[in-house]
This record gives sequence, C-alpha cells and structure tokens, in this order.
Amino acid sequence: MPLSPPVGRQLLHTRRVTCQGFFREDGLWDIEGRITDEKSYEHANEWRGALKPGEFVHDMSIRLTLDHKFTIVDVEAVTDKSPYRSCGEVAPDFRKLIGLRIGGGFHREARARLGGVHGCTHIVELLGPVATTAFQTVSSAPIAPRAAICPSRPMPASRPSGTASPT
Repeated sequence: MPLSPPVGRQLLHTRRVTCQGFFREDGLWDIEGRITDEKSYEHANEWRGALKPGEFVHDMSIRLTLDHKFTIVDVEAVTDKSPYRSCGEVAPDFRKLIGLRIGGGFHREARARLGGVHGCTHIVELLGPVATTAFQTVSSAPIAPRAAICPSRPMPASRPSGTASPT
C-alpha cells in the first residue's frame, strides 16, 4: 500500500543507500554499499565552496569481502565526496573490521573499532544495510554459488515455480 498523497511541498534533500551482493569466482562474497546525499539547492561548504543543486554532499562506498562463515577477510572504503577533508582520511581505518564476523554483536563491535575520530559516521551507518544485504545475498544465492561454499552438502534440484516438492 503506497503512502497517502502529501500536501504541497518542496524537495530539499535526497539520501540514497544502495547495497549489492556478489559471489566471487574464488568462493568469497563481496558486499558493497554506497551512500549519497544531495540537496536541491545551492549551498555553501567551507572546504569545497559552493555546491550546486544535485551535487553530492556525500558519496561514500564500502566493500566487505566475506568468507562462508560471514567473517570479513578484506575491506575497502572510499570517500569520493564529503563536506570535510578529514572524512576521506579515515577510510583506511575500516580495515580494522577484518576478522570481525557479521552476526550477533556485529554493530556494537564495529562501532567500538571505528567510533569517534577512527571512522566516518556515514560509512559506519552504512554497515547496517550492508550486513543485512550479506544475509540476503547468501541466503538467496543460486544453487551453484551455494554449492561452492558447501560442496559436501548436495543442493536440491531446482523446480519450476508453482510446483510442489516431492514428499
């Protein structure tokens, strides 16, 4: 059910969060997230000067590479656009996530490793939907990738949609 029609209004700000999950040919998983913020009007920024309508205030991405146990084996974070110079300087700190497992307590431990000046608020916030995307990616993977991560357990043959499983 869609939202009800709004009263008259003017769009001022748009935040987009996009997450994608990939199965790699080496048997690992890449989960990528990107966050962008833009305004519909020109506004001043101390570091970058005047930002035109539609120009990104934030454009930040992260890639987590996971093994079959959801353990982070590699991380890459980038800040392509930000309102402060220091935002891009903390991107390498996200490698502190290597060895952490996505599961219970993940967000708490990520914030402990990357809180304050050791991380970027926006990329840390992006870890929430990235973690959810990891679970959605692995659980919905086609049979071939799932078999690759657990070759000792045969996967059921796929059936045309609408057909019942044999009993």
